[in-house]
Amino acid sequence: MERKLEKKNLRKKFLKYTIPSVCAMWVYSLYTIIDGIFVGRFVGPTALASVNLSMPFVNFIFASSMLFSTGASTIIAIYLGKKDYKKANETFTLNLISIIIFSLIILIFSLLNLEKLALFLGATPTTLEMVKEYLKIIISFNGFFIVSYCLEVIVKTDGFPYFAIIGVCLSALTNIFLDYIFVVKLNLGVAGAAYATGISQVIACIFFLVHFLRKNSTLSFVKVTFDFGILKRILSIGVPDCITEASTGVVLFMFNQIILRHLGENGIVTYSIISYVNTLVLMTMIGITQGMQPLSSYYYGKEDTDTIKKLLKMSFKTVAVVSAFVFIVVIGFSENIVNVFIKGADAELFNYSVWSFKIFSTSFLVVGYNILISGFFASIEKPTKAIIISISRGLVTIVLSLFTMTALFNDTGIWMATLVSELLCIIISFGILKLNPLKELLN
Repeated sequence: MERKLEKKNLRKKFLKYTIPSVCAMWVYSLYTIIDGIFVGRFVGPTALASVNLSMPFVNFIFASSMLFSTGASTIIAIYLGKKDYKKANETFTLNLISIIIFSLIILIFSLLNLEKLALFLGATPTTLEMVKEYLKIIISFNGFFIVSYCLEVIVKTDGFPYFAIIGVCLSALTNIFLDYIFVVKLNLGVAGAAYATGISQVIACIFFLVHFLRKNSTLSFVKVTFDFGILKRILSIGVPDCITEASTGVVLFMFNQIILRHLGENGIVTYSIISYVNTLVLMTMIGITQGMQPLSSYYYGKEDTDTIKKLLKMSFKTVAVVSAFVFIVVIGFSENIVNVFIKGADAELFNYSVWSFKIFSTSFLVVGYNILISGFFASIEKPTKAIIISISRGLVTIVLSLFTMTALFNDTGIWMATLVSELLCIIISFGILKLNPLKELLN
């Protein structure tokens, strides 16, 4: 009876953190998806392709935030588990100072190399000016992107997961409203979409900062000396999740280049739709993982091996159910989803997009397991194992799969490559997990 009660309590805690995490990641996904819908419908396919070509840089910004936020969240949770509030507050403050400095470096370097960056991302003569216009605005707001996401993650670690979802929902509603005003009413095109996204991040940033200035927050800002040891610890833990998010941008970049070569700009329109939905699926899996991580880190701090085992099994079951549900929905409503982005497009482009989308969607069945295992290793301060999985998934297997499948099956192979890549990585992920019993991992 006592064991059942413990399991029920753990499930409640898991859901308490996972549901807000998933919802928050959905909302973050909606920033780019909403931009895509407004741009695709009210500006045109060329503008949609331009925004998609800019997306690897947006992924880079979010990856930068994950580099800091995951590590800081893990370390803070471990200190809270040990009741060491002084160290938790010092880590929190040092992390925020570091990301502000980092965002300023991104701002200066990117603006000085704007055209080179646009061309590197694959801008064509047709799309170059739109890509530059969109990027310039996003770059200007990058600090708010990084700080707001990082604070949203740490708010959950602070014990306020539902406050986090309120903040991101407020930001999302701002984004939708401003997209309508700037893109539809004022006809500002891709610049309007970029301004809407940037301003919405400012709102989120202010909202979360206010939380940490209130008395009911466990964490607070304190005076700190710059400790490179803590910063190194934060970054080493954050690298796996950073690679997971950055890999989305790398994959998007690689797909864009190969699609331009094989299919032209119409192919970019097709992949734009696929990548928006793929981002939503990836963010769902990252959300489940982030729901597990604070609890896993907390029990790691308490050295409670049995609870961590139960938590990991619970997370696997959640990924399995969600993966199957997402796949069924996508297969059943492919035409409707494609229609949201390119309503009124010519029949050939529409039908090709639906066909490609269905092939690509098979990867949704397996992607969550790799993200979860990598995130688990990060949560118990085993970053090397997490990095191996993240690099395998984000760089090695996808490069091998994309070039091999394209060579064998032409454009069909492009849409099959992600499934093959994730399957190869699953072998690596479960192999590492099986070779490292949990008790050994916690030593």
